[in-house]
Amino acid sequence: MRNFIAASDVSDINALVKKALSYKANPFADIALGQNKRIGLLFLNPSMRTRLSTQIAAQNLGAEAIVFNVDKEGWALEFEEEAIMSGSTVEHVKDAAPVMGKYFDVLCIRTFPSLKNKQDDYSELYIRQFIKYSGIPVVSLESATLHPLQSLTDILTIQESLASTHGKTPGKPGGYRPKVVLTWAPHVKALPQCVANSFAQWINAWGEADFVITHPEDYELDEKFTKGARITHNQDEALKDADFVYVKNWSTYNDYGKIYCNDPEWMLTREKLGLTNQAKVMHCLPVRRNVELSDEVLDSAHSIVTQEASNRVWAAQAVLSEILASQTVR
Repeated sequence: MRNFIAASDVSDINALVKKALSYKANPFADIALGQNKRIGLLFLNPSMRTRLSTQIAAQNLGAEAIVFNVDKEGWALEFEEEAIMSGSTVEHVKDAAPVMGKYFDVLCIRTFPSLKNKQDDYSELYIRQFIKYSGIPVVSLESATLHPLQSLTDILTIQESLASTHGKTPGKPGGYRPKVVLTWAPHVKALPQCVANSFAQWINAWGEADFVITHPEDYELDEKFTKGARITHNQDEALKDADFVYVKNWSTYNDYGKIYCNDPEWMLTREKLGLTNQAKVMHCLPVRRNVELSDEVLDSAHSIVTQEASNRVWAAQAVLSEILASQTVR
C-alpha cells in the first residue's frame, strides 16, 4: 500500500480488518516496525478521535508521531497551481510539502470541505497536492469527500459485533450477510458528505452486506459512492429487519451544501428500532444527542458507538503497518 485515501487503495478489505483485529488482541506485536520512523499528522481542521487514535497507533508500532495543527500553528497555505500569492496565503504547498517529505516517513492529513463550491471540494485538491509534492506515502485522516479510516473501522466493528453476538462472520462458508442501513439524521447545521460517501464506498467495495441508504428527498449522494446500494426515502421501510443502523447527517449534494429538510421525525428512536432485527446502532461521533440520536438509543445496549470509536486505533494501526512494511521491503 502506497497511499490510503479511498477503498480502492486496499486490495483485500477482510485481510486488513483481520490485521486490525490482531492488533487489538496484541497491540505491540510489531513494536519494532516503526523504529526510527516519524509520522507527521497535519490537521487543517479540528479532530479528537482521529488525532488521538492515530497517535496511539503509531506509538504501538514504535514510530514517533508529530502533530502539527496547520490551521492554528502554521502559515496559511496556497494550493492552486500558478497562484499569484498577493492575498492571505503565505506559503505554497509546492514549497511546504517537499519539506514535510524530508521530515517524515509517512504524512497523515486531515482537511475539510468548504461546502461552498462542489467542484473545488470534490476535486480533493488539498490532499492531491500533498501526494504530488511530498514524495512520501500519504494517509487521509478525512478529506473533503471521504473518511477512509472511519469506514475501515466501521467494517471492523460490524465484523467484530457479528462474531461476538451471532458467532457468524461475513465472507466465510456458512457466514452471515447482514443488512446494513445508512440513515440520514437531522442536524443544526450543514455538514459535509464525507462520512456518508465513505461508508457507502467501503460497504459497497466490501460487498458482504445487504446495503440500504435512506434519506429525505433531495439528499441524494454522489452516485459514484452509492452505486450498488438500494436507496429509499422511506426510513421505516429501510429499517425493517436491519442488523446495523449507521446514523449520519449530511447536507445536499446537488444543490451543494444546503439544508432543505430538518424533520425531527428522522431522528432514530427506540420505537423505530423495533422495526429492526435488534439492530446495533453506529455513529462516527461527535453526535448531537436528541437531535441526531435520542438518549434512549445512545444509552441502550443497541449502541456500539463507543466500541466503534475505540476501534479507530486498530484500523489506523493496520493501515500504518501496511505502509511501513512496504517501505521496509523496498
